[in-house]
Amino acid sequence: MEKVKIGVFKCGNIGASPIFELLLDELAERQDIKVRTLTTGSKMGVEDIEETLPKIFEFNPDLIIFMSPNPAIPGPAKVREFLSNKGVPSVVISDSVAKRIKNKLEEQGLGYIVIMGDPMIGARREFLDPVEMAIFNSNVLKVLAITGVCRMLHQEIDKLIVALKEGSAITLPRFVIDTDSIRDNSDFQNPYAKAKAMAAYEMVKRVAEIDIKACFVEKEKAKYVPLVACAHELAQAAARLAEEAREIEKYADTLVRKPHSKKGKSLIKTKLMLPPTLDEENH
Repeated sequence: MEKVKIGVFKCGNIGASPIFELLLDELAERQDIKVRTLTTGSKMGVEDIEETLPKIFEFNPDLIIFMSPNPAIPGPAKVREFLSNKGVPSVVISDSVAKRIKNKLEEQGLGYIVIMGDPMIGARREFLDPVEMAIFNSNVLKVLAITGVCRMLHQEIDKLIVALKEGSAITLPRFVIDTDSIRDNSDFQNPYAKAKAMAAYEMVKRVAEIDIKACFVEKEKAKYVPLVACAHELAQAAARLAEEAREIEKYADTLVRKPHSKKGKSLIKTKLMLPPTLDEENH
């Protein structure tokens, strides 16, 4: 297969959603893939799905990535049902709520990557406005990028791309990214940097717990407004801690970079002034 066609369908938003397709082609130079993205924006209703999802198949994708929070509710569940009946290899990327339906996803023949540290936003009208929404998502994305979650995402999809190009059997990813994933799979060379990254990831996991309580449990404004503000402050602190982890690696000139080559191969380097070479571990 000369070029792999990847359809990305986004329903609602998780922290990794805004830049996901850019992770696959960060320099806009890859010659082995074509990517098309469709989204329902922030809406997740069945009607929104039915109007939008069929259009992704006009692209004749070889692989579909479906990104959404809470894939168990009616709208995202409709997407899962649709994908399971189409026969195109499909991977669901979602937040911690998806962990509850792992067995169902497997029964439907879908792959999944569950990001435990991709928290719900503080969705209370007294607190959340467009600017607060943007800041929260930027803080979460910074944690996901620095701690290694974004790296895990693009590497898993890169494996599928290679298999499709070679015409070999596809094994869909089915795993949960938790704090031990940061410990075992991130690229940190310094143990203190890794510990800070793990701590940042634990913090954004806690953000989800606080915001769920604030949005769905507490009914009094005097209780839920401080809670959502608390959660967003915690997300900001997590982003700062993640930055500290990255700075440690930069100071020692051990920061790992893994760009894609034009042919889609994974390259690697650690020293800033040296050129990247083939990443043998991922080939």
